[in-house]
Formats: sequence, C-alpha cells, structure tokens
Amino acid sequence: MFIRSLRSALYLPLVAAGLLVTGVLAQTFAQDDPPPEAALAAVDARWHASLEAFAAADRRQAPQPGGVLFLGSSSIRLWSDLETSFADQPVVINRGFGGSQLLDCVHLVNRLVLPYKPRMVVLYAGENDIAEGATPQQVLERFIAFVQAVRAELPDSRIAFVSIKPSPLRAGLMPSVRETNDLIRIYSQTEPQLDFIDVYSLMLDASGQPRAELFTGDRLHMNAEGYALWQRVIATRLKA
Repeated sequence: MFIRSLRSALYLPLVAAGLLVTGVLAQTFAQDDPPPEAALAAVDARWHASLEAFAAADRRQAPQPGGVLFLGSSSIRLWSDLETSFADQPVVINRGFGGSQLLDCVHLVNRLVLPYKPRMVVLYAGENDIAEGATPQQVLERFIAFVQAVRAELPDSRIAFVSIKPSPLRAGLMPSVRETNDLIRIYSQTEPQLDFIDVYSLMLDASGQPRAELFTGDRLHMNAEGYALWQRVIATRLKA
C-alpha cells in the first residue's frame, strides 16, 4: 500500500518531467520569489568563491571528458581523499560546495556538470533543502529538473543519486528524509540512465537510529568511517 501511494505521488512529477527545464525551474519558486534570471544571479553571487576555485583548478588541469563527477553539498566537498578512494576510475572530479541545496545544483548545472561531459554524475544533495523547509515532493521535482537539464545536453550520461543520509543532528527530519529517498528511488526506476544508491539504511543501527560512530563531533558531517562506508557502496555502482 505504501509503495502504491508513492507511485501515485509520482504522477504529477513525471508529467512535469516532460516539460521544458525552464518550466520545471519556474515551478520551484513561489509567486513572490524573484524571477529565474534574478535567482540565477543570486546563486552565482552566493557561490562565487567556490565557482572561482573550480575554474582555477580547471585552468591548472582541465579534467578529461568521460569521467565520474561527484556533485553536491558538504558531504562531497569534505571528502578529502575522494579521488584516491576511486583510483580505479581514470577521471574523478569533486565539485562539492558546502551548504548547497539540490536547487543550487539545478541552477549551476551549466557550470558544474555540462562542461566536464562526464559519463556519470554521482549526486549527493537534498539534505539541506529539507533542512531549509522543502517538502519531499519539492526535492523530487528539483531532482527531476536536474535530470532533465543533464539529459538535454548529455543524453548518454548516467546519474546516480546517493540517498540522503540520516544525520544525528537532524534526526527529527528522518521521516521527511525517508519519504524523499523513497520518491527518488521509485522515480529512478523509471529511467534507464538513473541509479539510486542507498546509504541511508546502512547508516542506521539496530534500533533504526543514526549510527553516531559514522559522524564527527558536530553530528552532521561524516568521519573517515562514514566515508569508508560510502566508498564501499558507491564503488560497486561506478559502471564502466
């Protein structure tokens, strides 16, 4: 019954997925919000330092196309040994920017994804969206917008969504996190180029609570043990 209700909940987003990306983006703003052009300018301004750092890194050594691009919030940005964690991959690119939302990834897809022409995008985003008040349905719609933006230019690239983790600091948000993960997992099953990587269930203890030993003292970000768990799960899904 729960899965059937989730499938019903997906009906409208799946219809929306057939729209132009600009149309989907427009729906993510309330009527009183600034128009998309102004919103994009605000996103560029907020993440100016990160974007400049990425551009400088590209000038020093531009990544070869066809690699695996990791994108998302601080869980990606703070993965300090990410490249060596997947040393079997010829090209691994870290484009995490801390504090970002999935909505920011949608806005910046033209700068942080498309130029690299990756064969696969590994995305961790959505946790901050929920923390800022977005509903599971809104996070799903943002993911659909991201998928449509990538597919419009890179139809052969795969996109793997890493499930939103159960952070101890945000334990009160776990019902919304579970619902969001379920919606995105089911949506991902409808698209052959999509993959859903479940780390959420592996980060729970026997009582269904977040495993504190996987997190740093702030109870939000992961420690080396947490990243080791992610590496083991994600490595099996980086299909050549």
